[in-house]
Amino acid sequence: MKLMNKLNGISRRDLFKLAGQYGMSSTLLAAGSFGGAMSLANLASAAESTYEKRFAKEAKYTLKFGAAGFNARNLLIERAGCLEFARDLESRTDGEIRVEFIGDNQICGQTSCVEKTQQGIVDIYAASTQNSAGGAPYLNVLDYAYMFRNRADQYHFLYSPASQALLREPYEKRHGLKFLFSHAELRGIQLGLAWEDKETVTSIDQLAGTKNRVTGTQLGRIAMNALNLNPVPVAWEETLDGLKQGLIDGAETWASAVAYANMSPVVSQSVHLNFFCGTEHTAMSASVFDSLEGELQDAVMESSYLAQVHVQAANEAALVKTVGQSDPQLPDTIFAQNNVRNAFLSAEEIKKAEEMCSPEYQPQLWEEWRERLNGWSGGLDTYQEIYDEVRKIDADTLPENVEPRRWWKA
Repeated sequence: MKLMNKLNGISRRDLFKLAGQYGMSSTLLAAGSFGGAMSLANLASAAESTYEKRFAKEAKYTLKFGAAGFNARNLLIERAGCLEFARDLESRTDGEIRVEFIGDNQICGQTSCVEKTQQGIVDIYAASTQNSAGGAPYLNVLDYAYMFRNRADQYHFLYSPASQALLREPYEKRHGLKFLFSHAELRGIQLGLAWEDKETVTSIDQLAGTKNRVTGTQLGRIAMNALNLNPVPVAWEETLDGLKQGLIDGAETWASAVAYANMSPVVSQSVHLNFFCGTEHTAMSASVFDSLEGELQDAVMESSYLAQVHVQAANEAALVKTVGQSDPQLPDTIFAQNNVRNAFLSAEEIKKAEEMCSPEYQPQLWEEWRERLNGWSGGLDTYQEIYDEVRKIDADTLPENVEPRRWWKA
């Protein structure tokens, strides 16, 4: 694959040899700093320079960053901001904080990173909020169906001071975790190869009765059941095999997740239902954050803000230029090279799906979880308040045009 795989000319063996010499974090941070393809010699030189810079003085704090299945290559497909955050935090603190980046599922996976952070095995983690909801159920608050109309709504909420009371503070209080920043996409159904020769999906009715993988989100299951999408819990790491073997018709996830996880060869249609969040967030142990001096806490927040701004711009570009989520589709994108068709549903079909499953139209389906989340938030009407907050911007606002704000400052 031509695009973005700038590590392609470097074997896994050579990569690990460099990592053995300079450390995996220095090697990955160096790789992530390249704008294009690199040679082994270039990477070795950059890794040496990065190592020398990072270890020029003894760090006061070394933080383990468990980044699920991410690495320097796939973070150029789904722009989750992990390496940018680590690089900026080290630079901003002049080496007082050193980040040990551990991806490729070496220390934790999509469903286990949250628990390993709560247990103190890692200090920072990156995984989807939906996969993390098993260990931190308050994250379900993001998953009410059709609460967010589009990605602009998601970014607006992540930047909004309202996210403090509605998301960040309850998450920290209940689960001991500090929500730092997140990528933003909306979930749809990624259909397997059995749908390769079928017409491109144009209606929710065509998906009725299909069997689809679901993440750890409890609220996502409510929406899928209401849409007759038969949610089946399948671990993220096993989803590719499930699609390949035809054990499931599709997977509930988002476009860049398909691309970064190398699922594109076994996906034929990406159906953009956009029915609830796909948010690959980065969070930190609250107790570790609290143990830092004030100026270092400020640095963590500023690096989080920088990462959030980076993600907002970079992931919007990558969706079109790298993943291939556009109509028409650019020719050298991952979806185009693997014959993945985009199925963009009409506004009328999206409205039909919303009326089938959202709290706005089917409040009885959500009562139990809504009451639970409201209680955990301290009595806020979580759905209604997030719904109202994101509708403060026009529905046609482009995601890249959402104004960045430091959410912790009113």
